[in-house]
Amino acid sequence: QVQLVESGGGSVQAGGSLRLSCAASRYGAIGNCMGWFRQAPGKELEGVASVTRTNGQTNYADSVKGRFTISQDNAKRTLYLQMNNLKPEDTAMYYCAASNAYYGCLDLQIRREDFAYWGQGTQVTVSS
Repeated sequence: QVQLVESGGGSVQAGGSLRLSCAASRYGAIGNCMGWFRQAPGKELEGVASVTRTNGQTNYADSVKGRFTISQDNAKRTLYLQMNNLKPEDTAMYYCAASNAYYGCLDLQIRREDFAYWGQGTQVTVSS
């Protein structure tokens, strides 16, 4: 059973930074795409960023381009999301997710249905 455990969330003022981490068990059983999603109260789940594990290709939601960076450390079996210049609208529960397929992430799309494994989430709160 693949388990994903997020950490690094917290409260920060607008303009600040946070780095989220996602530690994965059974890293070898994870498919070729990992990503981050977020859900704000009363809003739908939004794909934030994804990375294809084998070639490092990344995708970002327009709302976070230039501010967030997704990265992976295979030696540590960990996925990261570096979030800079945070805004109040970034406030949400952030989830790590992984696919179970051999093919990489879709270009320009980060879709919930492409991910089989999910973490429990970590809360990010940005105050103005």
